[in-house]
Amino acid sequence: MAHLGYVGLGTMGGQMVKRLLDKGHTVTGYNRTRSKAEWLVQAGMHWAGTPREVATSADVIFTMLANSKAVKAVVEGPDGILAGLAPGKLLIDMSTISPAANREMAELVAKAGAQMLDAPVSGSVITLQQGKLSVMVGGSKEAFERALPVLQDIGPKVTHVGDHGLALVLKIATNLSLAVQMLAFSEGVLLAEKSGIRRETAVDVLLHSVIASPMVQYRGPFVLKMPDEAWFNVDMMQKDMNLAIEMGERLGVPLPTTTLTNTFLTAARGMGLNAQDFAVLFDVLAEMSGVEPR
Repeated sequence: MAHLGYVGLGTMGGQMVKRLLDKGHTVTGYNRTRSKAEWLVQAGMHWAGTPREVATSADVIFTMLANSKAVKAVVEGPDGILAGLAPGKLLIDMSTISPAANREMAELVAKAGAQMLDAPVSGSVITLQQGKLSVMVGGSKEAFERALPVLQDIGPKVTHVGDHGLALVLKIATNLSLAVQMLAFSEGVLLAEKSGIRRETAVDVLLHSVIASPMVQYRGPFVLKMPDEAWFNVDMMQKDMNLAIEMGERLGVPLPTTTLTNTFLTAARGMGLNAQDFAVLFDVLAEMSGVEPR
């Protein structure tokens, strides 16, 4: 079993650490707010006072953070991960940030004599708990082969897609579709409801129809009852949509449905719903439709 480090113990990061502990790994973790990680300490995780301590103690270090700014904050500086890296160590960033920012970080890690991979995931808390998460990996083949056994303890489907940053390209390409699907699903439910069909009936039928992708199956019920804690909130989703739109402009790829859906995410933020799961797109559309949201 590897001695692992993990920085960023939010909803997904925390669940990943729990899974790694259950697989028998030793994990040292750090989170900006310690109270959110106490349950992991009770489950056997070792606590570190700084990201540097995590990197010093572990052979393989994971990060799972909200955005490029957050990643930069824990990687750089005297108490950052870079300060604790040494030849032979491996940093695996599972955050969804811009491919360009990831490549810049990979260069800094290489200068420290260590290796780095970008390894964003596709799935949700439920997917992770069910052991069905998929992982996309960018970086050298050598580093990928080294990381593969540990990554397979997080999710069974692990794919090396190419050089640094390319896994993030695929992650962004995946996430733009999640929001688009959620908006389309909301349209269908509201069309049925305003025609006189009970919302619960419409949701049940749609969840057993040809449009029921895995994402729709686990997030569709949120139009009936939202989770107590957002799995992936509006701010996080809009960050990914903006990354997609930026890439589309640079690469000359039109993203019409992404751009339109992003406008509804902006509306959700304007309504003060930014901390809600992005399934709250239903509420935005319901308000516009003259229907009671929830």
